[in-house]
Amino acid sequence: MRVTLPADMDNSSSSLFSHLDNVPLDPHFALKELFDKDKNPDKVLLGSGVYRDDNGRPWVLPAAEVIVTEEETNARYEYLPIPGYAPFYAAARDLLFGPTVKKDRTVSVHTISGTGANYLGARFLSQALKPSAVWVSDPTWVNHINIWNQVGVEVKTYPYWNARERTLAFEETCHVLETQTRPGDVIVLHACAHNPTGVDPTKEQWKIIADICEEHALFPFFDCAYQGFATGDLDDDAWALRHFMERGTLELAVAQSFSKNMGLYGERVGAFHLATASPATAVKVQGHLARLQRGQISQPPTRGAKIATAILTRPELFKDWLIDLQEMSSRIKSMRKSLHEGLLSLNTPGKWDCIVSQIGMFSFTGLSPEEVAAIRADGHVYMLKSGRISVAGLNTRNIQHVVESMDAAVRKYAHQELPN
Repeated sequence: MRVTLPADMDNSSSSLFSHLDNVPLDPHFALKELFDKDKNPDKVLLGSGVYRDDNGRPWVLPAAEVIVTEEETNARYEYLPIPGYAPFYAAARDLLFGPTVKKDRTVSVHTISGTGANYLGARFLSQALKPSAVWVSDPTWVNHINIWNQVGVEVKTYPYWNARERTLAFEETCHVLETQTRPGDVIVLHACAHNPTGVDPTKEQWKIIADICEEHALFPFFDCAYQGFATGDLDDDAWALRHFMERGTLELAVAQSFSKNMGLYGERVGAFHLATASPATAVKVQGHLARLQRGQISQPPTRGAKIATAILTRPELFKDWLIDLQEMSSRIKSMRKSLHEGLLSLNTPGKWDCIVSQIGMFSFTGLSPEEVAAIRADGHVYMLKSGRISVAGLNTRNIQHVVESMDAAVRKYAHQELPN
């Protein structure tokens, strides 16, 4: 079909898309571009959410270095069914929900990592529930807002981070959820290792959040990207969502990723799960999810899911994986301790206990945008302007340089007032 342009369009605006706004690059990828251009040999990247070993290199988990024999057959390039590789999403479901799982009421779909799971879930819930809003923590993973905006649901925030105390603003969270939400709204919850703050509710606080969801008819949507990676304990990291399941009164959704805890970043391995109230409802949901999956990607890729399935279902590989998880989480904890001790040894102004009280890959340091800019300019240490750092980017070779760079920047702006 031939497109006819309006007669009054000149050459400089002859495109049908010239009215579009310029969209800035995602801040995580923009930071990586700046880092790549920096020629300083002491540069450090603390922005990317990717695990690195103590030498700063990508670490391939020994458990993931498995050759999946099924892939050596002629069928290795065949299409999967629309819901994906059934052995994978069944094993992923059981890992996530453990003994709380109700298989006949839970629908699972193999997705393109956690991002695909979040998008599939958001799209389905936007159509099926028609919520007046989705509530995400302030702050949250930047893609949560992007995804829900794309499916046409208004995004609202509940307070989460107390900048002055560098802790969870729990009372403020509860107040907003109790007074400003409407029945049928969706609330996005981080199952463990909250991104970007690294601050999770206690078990007692999780129970209160579940009470609020029940009393105000909110639909819980968990994002679980760090099971086993956060603490090294698969069950402990899944405690919150299992508590919601155990109540038996809440339907809920979960976006699950194996990028971090299996190191399968580029394989894009994930799953979406929806726990429903009845087997009959689950059948209906399965059909609608398959329709949406068909329209978006038709079916997910094979190899990564088979690697994950082998790890989850073969006892010897699963045992090795548990050791891998302990090694990653232990190194993260060690780097947190080193950063904390380094700042204390220099008497760096401020409160730094948050670094060791937080868990998971990220730490919300409380650094101001001005301090972050100074750290980048003077120390060639790259982090997001929010002050969030990826602790995995620290190692025994660069930790002292990072500590000294942070100390210098904080002292430079020590006169500034902390936000409320």
